[in-house]
Amino acid sequence: MAAAALVVQDDDTYLGSDIVKDMVKQLRAIDTYDTYEGWSEAKIIDPIVLTKDRKKNIPVIGDPDEITIARLKAYYNSLATLIEKKSGLMAAPIVHLSHEGFGRALIMVGKLIVVDKILRDTHRFGFSSLEDLCDKSDKVIDKALGLIEKYNAAATD
Repeated sequence: MAAAALVVQDDDTYLGSDIVKDMVKQLRAIDTYDTYEGWSEAKIIDPIVLTKDRKKNIPVIGDPDEITIARLKAYYNSLATLIEKKSGLMAAPIVHLSHEGFGRALIMVGKLIVVDKILRDTHRFGFSSLEDLCDKSDKVIDKALGLIEKYNAAATD
């Protein structure tokens, strides 16, 4: 069986974005068996990109596997890390999932919930492109930073 072609190329400009760099770092950190040893950043982040063809091959109903759950958690850990870097306040991600892939992801700063995302169909977790990943992540981070600024007393409590 031939290996699937990579969608993300080594020269993709979005590989240099903060969210992608941090996600690669998170994914390498949880790689206890050194599976990613010698892999390029593009190859590590590639499974996050679900093109229409890739999504077509994933059943509509299904339970998430451990690798997909690890990628999902790495994403929210990366968001929390970037929120923490930009705000100067500790951000804590909380991801709760049922075995069927339904749940919730929160990121808290102090007593303030700055990210609240209902999770469903997590077995199909991914983004249409790295650009999509960066754009959506930037919006989440900007919204979180706005909430921290608006409700600073709760965030610093």
